[in-house]
Amino acid sequence: MLIHGLQKMTLLDYPEHVACTVFLAGCDLRCPYCHNFELVDGTAQPVMDEEELFFFLKKRQGLLDGVAITGGEPLMRPDIDVFMEKIRKMGYLIKLDTNGCHPERLSQLLERGLADYVAMDIKNSPTRYSVTSGVSNLNIDNIKESVRIIMNSAPDYEFRTTVVKELHNKESFVEIGKWIQGAKAYYLQQFVERDTVPDKALSSPSEEEMALFLETVREYVPSAKIRGI
Repeated sequence: MLIHGLQKMTLLDYPEHVACTVFLAGCDLRCPYCHNFELVDGTAQPVMDEEELFFFLKKRQGLLDGVAITGGEPLMRPDIDVFMEKIRKMGYLIKLDTNGCHPERLSQLLERGLADYVAMDIKNSPTRYSVTSGVSNLNIDNIKESVRIIMNSAPDYEFRTTVVKELHNKESFVEIGKWIQGAKAYYLQQFVERDTVPDKALSSPSEEEMALFLETVREYVPSAKIRGI
C-alpha cells in the first residue's frame, strides 16, 4: 500500500478524537469541485510506503486516538481490509471516508468491525448526482445502498455535502433531506474556490444561501448543521 499523503495530527477529521489522516490515491468519481484532484487523476506522488506509515503509527501509540483514512476513494484499494486490520491491531480507532460507490466492500468492513466511524459524501440529490460527480453512467443504486448500510450498520457516522453555487439549489436539499431522513449527522460544507479544483468556473454559495439550504434540509434531518463557517 502506497501512501499519498499524511497529516500527522488533526482535531477536525475525526470528531471528538485526536487522529492522523492518511490519504490514498485513486477515485472512481470526477467531481468538478474536488479539492484533492491530484489524488484522483494520478498526478500526486506517494509520500511513503506502508512500512514507513506503520513505523510512524507505532511511535504515536498513546498520543493519537485514531486514524482517518481518506482519498480519493479508499475502498478502491483491493487490500484495504488488510491495511485496516493492521491499524486495528495497533489499538487505533478507524474513521473511513467513502463516496458510497462500493457498498459490498463497505458492508464487509463493517461486519468485520474494522470501521468505528464512516463519513460518506452525499454529492447531490439523486436526480443531479451524475453531473455533480462528473460520471455520466454512475450507478446511483450503489450510492443508495451505501446510505442504507451506513444508517443501519455503522457504529457511528456522518453524511456531508460540499455545497457549490452552480450545482445545488433549494430543491437539491428537499430531495436529499427526504433521502436521508432521520440521519444521525449531516453537514453542509461551503465550497471554497481554489486553483487546484478541476472546474475554475465554480463558486461558493453565500452565507445566506447556506442558511436557506440548512433550514430546508432540517425539515427532514433535524441534526443537520453547517460546518466550517
